[in-house]
Amino acid sequence: MPAKRVVIGMSGGVDSSVAAHLLKEQGYDVVGVTMKVWPQDCISRAEDKCCGPSAIADARGVAHALGIPHYVVEESGEFEKQVINYFASEYQAGRTPNPCVMCNEKLKFGNLWRKAQSLGAQFIATGHYAIIEHHGDRAVLRKGRDARKDQSYFLFSLKQDQLLHSLMPLGGMSKPEIREIARSIGLRVADKEDSQEICFVPGQDYKAFLRGHLGEKEFHRGGIYDKEGRFIAEHEGIEMFTIGQRKGLPGGSPRPQYVIDIDPETSRVIVGDAEDLISDSFEVDRTLWHGEPPETMTVKIRYGHAGAEAAVTPLPGDRAQVRLHTPQRAVTPGQAAVFYDGDRVAGGGWICRHSAVAPAMA
Repeated sequence: MPAKRVVIGMSGGVDSSVAAHLLKEQGYDVVGVTMKVWPQDCISRAEDKCCGPSAIADARGVAHALGIPHYVVEESGEFEKQVINYFASEYQAGRTPNPCVMCNEKLKFGNLWRKAQSLGAQFIATGHYAIIEHHGDRAVLRKGRDARKDQSYFLFSLKQDQLLHSLMPLGGMSKPEIREIARSIGLRVADKEDSQEICFVPGQDYKAFLRGHLGEKEFHRGGIYDKEGRFIAEHEGIEMFTIGQRKGLPGGSPRPQYVIDIDPETSRVIVGDAEDLISDSFEVDRTLWHGEPPETMTVKIRYGHAGAEAAVTPLPGDRAQVRLHTPQRAVTPGQAAVFYDGDRVAGGGWICRHSAVAPAMA
């Protein structure tokens, strides 16, 4: 029998490079593919990012060292449409986006799979720190063994047909183990630094990125109000704010003030005290379940969140009500809420905005 072919997404980093090596060691017919997601006029800005010019060169070099074919696939148009435009439009709607979830769902496990099929592959693979178990016609997504690197949060929106033909060989390993493997086989990327930021936002300055991408005229200017509806100051756009933010707010208050609500209908930014950020319940929409929802589960309200016990009640229209056993700080509309049953990803959805805090006072 010929070996099963797997197309692996190669970013030029150590994780996807070692994943390609492990798959080859397991007997797969491995083909490396790097998605070029940057338009030509962004080349200089993308130089040190995943899928930028140097990353593509690193991926090509690793593929050559491993003795596997490597292709570069042009995806800049789809990346702008599916990820960058989503990122900008969410801020315009007063929400805080999560572009990594969207990139995984639409590109890495969407367009890459279609490319893999054209190359005669039965699977795609990535260097994500998560575990996919295949049980006949069902797949189970679990947390990666290395809790500090676990990336299952960013994968919650993958549907069964995406999970069933996906492989993640690094899920049961730790970062030091992966770097040691890379060194042992002589990969030049063994000690390459991890990317710690959104790949298309230089220096994590998302405000500057939005100004360049949208233009100042597309910003929704308005007023900053306290929770009783009293006007405090004008602002240059709701796109400049996120829930829990303190920096950039006007001074003069005896207590630290934080953004507690963003109203896209009126372009109001509402500020309040730290305790106003605490929530014990919220709703999510576009909910996806992987099997029957358990009665009680752990929910992560952002990637770096430790998780909190909650009761989740499915509602009509792919929505769900989340009641937290312990109130949490800065539950942020637009972020993913991912539900876990132990280490299994039970499902997830997108956090909705609560109703307005207070009407504006004349």
